[in-house]
Amino acid sequence: MERLRLNNGGYLGDCIDIDGVLRQIEPLALSSGWQPIPINVSASETLPAYQRVAPSARKRIYISAGIHGDEPAGPLAVLKLFENAHWPDDTSFWIIPCLNREGFALNCRGDNNGIDLNRDYRSFTSPIVQAHARWLEQRPSFDATLLLHEDWESDGFYLYELNPDLQASASEAMIAAVKPVCPVDLSAVIEGRDAKGGIICANPDLQKRPDWPEAFYLVHNKTRRSYTLEAPSDFPLPVRVAALVAAVSTGIEAL
Repeated sequence: MERLRLNNGGYLGDCIDIDGVLRQIEPLALSSGWQPIPINVSASETLPAYQRVAPSARKRIYISAGIHGDEPAGPLAVLKLFENAHWPDDTSFWIIPCLNREGFALNCRGDNNGIDLNRDYRSFTSPIVQAHARWLEQRPSFDATLLLHEDWESDGFYLYELNPDLQASASEAMIAAVKPVCPVDLSAVIEGRDAKGGIICANPDLQKRPDWPEAFYLVHNKTRRSYTLEAPSDFPLPVRVAALVAAVSTGIEAL
């Protein structure tokens, strides 16, 4: 499978109607027992979020998507996960299908003020990130978090793992699940970081970066294992969606 070679200086592929995607997700969630727990950004703005709490949960998993408005595969993967409805009975889930509706309306990485939300979890400049942090404070700690992203420059799928306590890892299982549906980036260096088999150990970054992404905030405050999944957005959109669904589905089982 070859790259489409559409992206040049940024994402130039398919766009989605994010409000339409969210309208499809809501009835699927409600009909299968999920509880809406929206993120209240302001008196006039909320972001949909859902929880499914298992009475005797063995683990708690958080999933988020759509923090960058030029990464459409994430929200579509969440839609597909709700359509598949393969949620283990021993696991509690919290899911945010889209954190950046403004960005999707503009097909851009940031919000309508140009803020990259995924670099704002230390300074809390954006009202969305402020509201998201308040929302997270009201949730329990998570055994793991899965963050759905895309990379417009990548030659294949890869992921970042934050696991400072070196707990059991789901990275290799997720990469193995992706390989049948999407190329994996096997480069020794990805995004300037050492990588092996499509996996970047991002633990060294925890002490260096002043501009925290969502994953850093989560590891410092809500979990000790976080996986940022990066689909290659210069490949067909259905392939990227399938890759993210495969990784998340396998990650849920493997964690």
